[in-house]
Amino acid sequence: MNAGYLAYLAPSFGLILGAIFGSFIAALVSRWPNGKSVMAGRSQCDGCGKKLRPHELIPIISHILQRGKCRSCDATIDHEALFIELCAAAISGLALCMSPDWYGVAGAVFGWILLALAALDLRHYWLPDRLTLLLAVTGLIAVFIFNRGQITDHIAGGVAGFVLLWLIGWGYKHLRGREGLGSGDPKMLGGIGIWLGWAGLPFILLGASVLGLSIAAVLMLTGRKVAADMHLPLGALMALPAYIYWLVFN
Repeated sequence: MNAGYLAYLAPSFGLILGAIFGSFIAALVSRWPNGKSVMAGRSQCDGCGKKLRPHELIPIISHILQRGKCRSCDATIDHEALFIELCAAAISGLALCMSPDWYGVAGAVFGWILLALAALDLRHYWLPDRLTLLLAVTGLIAVFIFNRGQITDHIAGGVAGFVLLWLIGWGYKHLRGREGLGSGDPKMLGGIGIWLGWAGLPFILLGASVLGLSIAAVLMLTGRKVAADMHLPLGALMALPAYIYWLVFN
């Protein structure tokens, strides 16, 4: 296929594929923390319990056509699923726009896993081990396939990312007598370090810090109380700069 056509078709394919994976991620975020299977069972309306038919499950399009409401009971459909589908579509669309090949597909996978972790952290303050492990394993596979000559730097990034946050969490607990970081945060940064290499870690931590301070500033400006022990979802704060770093520097 002509390279010019591929440069146009790949991002479009990425948008469609991302919306589909976004629907899966939305179901995962909604069901997994409640002990429900993501693969088994049909989706249903939270209001009336009606099983949704295939044409009501088309990512993004069904939500727009139904104006965000159930056709049976007129209950408002949670906009979270639509937002996740849009984010997943944008992630893979951008990845394949920057790199319309298999490396772009790898970048999309990286972004989708980050999105799932960020959504779970935002909603449940939970970074499950199976997802952080998936992040690390897919990172190793991607480095082995596309960047084998620098695999040492990427493994060093994984080790450094995990150890750095683990030491910060350990120090905070011993100095303040309470948990300062969740156990999933070091594992997530370790997985990110494998994908991006050790050189990307300062950017990720700086970006997460800036986002956290920005959120605190907005809360203060809107009159909300900001305490020293306020819980912020560090995993979600790391996800955005991590994906931006991949887009810009990889």
